[in-house]
Amino acid sequence: MVSGGANSELTTAEKIRRLPWSLAANAANAVFVYLTFFGPVFVLFLDELGLDKPEVGLVLSVIQFAGLLAMAVAPAAERFGHKRTFLTFFGIRKIVALSLLATPWVLSQFGRSTLVWFVLTIVTAFSVCRAIAITARFPWVQEFVPDAMRGKYSAMGQVLNGFVGFVAVAAASAYLGDDPSLLQFTLLFGVGSMAGLVALWANSFVPGGEPVGRDGPQRSRLPGLLEAAGDTNLVRYLLAVGLVTLSTTGLASFVPLYMREEVGLSSGNIVLLQGATMVGGLVTSFVWGWTADRYGSKPVALSGAFLKVLLPVFWFVMPRGSSWSLTAALLIALWQGFVDVGWLIGARRLLFVSVVPADRSAAYMAVYFAWISLVSGLSQLAGGQLLDAASSLSGNWLIFTVDPYTVLFAVGFVLPLLGSVSLRGVCAADAVSVSEFAGLFFQGNPVLAMEALITYQLAKDEASAVSVTEQLGRSDSPLTVEELLESLSDPRFNVRFEAVVSIAQRSSEPRLMEGLEDVLSSPDPALSVMAAWGLGRIGDKHAVEALREGLNAQYRSVRAHSARSLGTLGDRASAPLLLERLRAESDSGLKVAYAAALGSLRYEPAGQHLLELALRWESAQERQEFALALARVLGGEQPFVGLLRERRGDVSTALSQAVVAVRKKLGPVSDGVLVNLDECARAMARGSLEEGAAMLSRVIHSLLMIRQDGLATSVLRACAAELEQRGVDRFEFLALALHVLKTDD
Repeated sequence: MVSGGANSELTTAEKIRRLPWSLAANAANAVFVYLTFFGPVFVLFLDELGLDKPEVGLVLSVIQFAGLLAMAVAPAAERFGHKRTFLTFFGIRKIVALSLLATPWVLSQFGRSTLVWFVLTIVTAFSVCRAIAITARFPWVQEFVPDAMRGKYSAMGQVLNGFVGFVAVAAASAYLGDDPSLLQFTLLFGVGSMAGLVALWANSFVPGGEPVGRDGPQRSRLPGLLEAAGDTNLVRYLLAVGLVTLSTTGLASFVPLYMREEVGLSSGNIVLLQGATMVGGLVTSFVWGWTADRYGSKPVALSGAFLKVLLPVFWFVMPRGSSWSLTAALLIALWQGFVDVGWLIGARRLLFVSVVPADRSAAYMAVYFAWISLVSGLSQLAGGQLLDAASSLSGNWLIFTVDPYTVLFAVGFVLPLLGSVSLRGVCAADAVSVSEFAGLFFQGNPVLAMEALITYQLAKDEASAVSVTEQLGRSDSPLTVEELLESLSDPRFNVRFEAVVSIAQRSSEPRLMEGLEDVLSSPDPALSVMAAWGLGRIGDKHAVEALREGLNAQYRSVRAHSARSLGTLGDRASAPLLLERLRAESDSGLKVAYAAALGSLRYEPAGQHLLELALRWESAQERQEFALALARVLGGEQPFVGLLRERRGDVSTALSQAVVAVRKKLGPVSDGVLVNLDECARAMARGSLEEGAAMLSRVIHSLLMIRQDGLATSVLRACAAELEQRGVDRFEFLALALHVLKTDD
């Protein structure tokens, strides 16, 4: 390890290699946390000792208020080394916690009053050690966790902590039962303390946290603390976090008592609720961490704060003394775990990445920890006082019960909303705005998207990667944009191909459009062709410029698909160029593509040339495309396409019906024309297509005598000539003639 302090450069590879030690340490410490001073076990233990609610609040607040020492000890911790400081006092506090094992002996020897003071002394000593350890911990964590994966690190930590904590709490719940003794509580404290010592050992393998050398004997750290306290962005952040903490810390501390006194749950079930909270966090941690790393900390933190508002509402309206009470409490606990993890990951990442400068971490983190400790202590102290002051509150509101805890619920509803307002003012270099982040989960199919994202990470071979890429596109969700962009640059051709196809089937998204435009200009003709097709299929006119460039591509197939897509997008400004290319082009495939584009654009100046091509072209398939382009220029495509489709079916009936439709469409004409049309329809109906074609040719000649010149007239004249010479051999001219007669005004 290179010395020199927090500024000593740890490589990202070294940090990542050692992160499992930190995660393991946090998981072991989670057992300590939940079984000692920070879980429902300790609150129930204090209640077992006979402490009233203000006294419980006082004991819990001591743990938080000790954090005010941070500003005093931060300079010394920096000089001594953040890692060394943390390990020293982290270890001492575990030894202090082991003193709780003596509570049964103190009770038997000195009585309950002395026991309370004994516990308060242990809590105070523990709190001081904890404050010093955490003061050193924050800048150390900022040093050894890479910013790019900070959300992922938090998520992995939450998953491990949640799983281990759930096992510990579930075991504690079963062990305590409905009427636990003092000895049972102390044995749990012992188990938790031993887990804490395991965490101490694992933390010793985490890198960084070296001492910072003195600049001189007179160097003062006070200016750094004052600078941090005067940072407007930090102040906004602290106000926001303080309001949320003030409302939720005290509320969460007294919820176990609410569940026992008002809802009627047993001690074992109350401890089980903590396990449900862990499960809620466990199953959603990776989602929160992933979204924080990808879309930014601030949207995630705000989402967590907004969702926290619902917690006191759920607690207030839940059934009490009912067979459904435990079920409702477990569901609310799951929700609590979900929103708590979202708030924690978002707010903590925002602090590390956007609020605290890395080169002034010690001072900023000291101010942050001192403030949070003050607010948390006040929250628990005030929570106990509020409950005591409202002890006589009782009654009903509508169908709901009002009790002393209703006051805490009201505070828990209002303050997170105010905290959200302050948090919106915090400057953060986030990838998306808050409103854009919220919209991510209301577009496309977010459930399918999340499933695809998980599968994407697990895809091991090309076939799996192709399959999941298709699923990413099918979700049509902005959540999958990054993965689709990655797939566009995948070394495997089939994955890249599938990515182009999948993007083409989604709604328009600027970054994906840019990705397809890059593929269009790439030297791979197979993918460039698909990109040109995809840009047209999406239907976003922002692709027009790229497609115009595609008209000059090296490969004919790319030029052809670019032309077709310009027609699909309705880019009439390109029509003169396309007509010029059509007249000058010798390649048949390109001629057909330019013609199809001009037809889609309904560009009438191209009509005469399209007619000439249709008349002299030998290939039936290409001749049909020229005829279709003409049909579009003259008025849509449906009658023409419909007749061509029926060629393999009951073509006689289809042609007969088309002739009848023409008869109804025609205005005042001679009786001879109407008679010929009736005869034509009957001939078609009985399958005499050649006879019907000849009659239709005569009808057209009769109508041409009363029509003005124009493109439609030229087309009808040409169709009549084709029907006379070839009958129905060139079926497209029969269909085109009926199309013009039906659509021409």
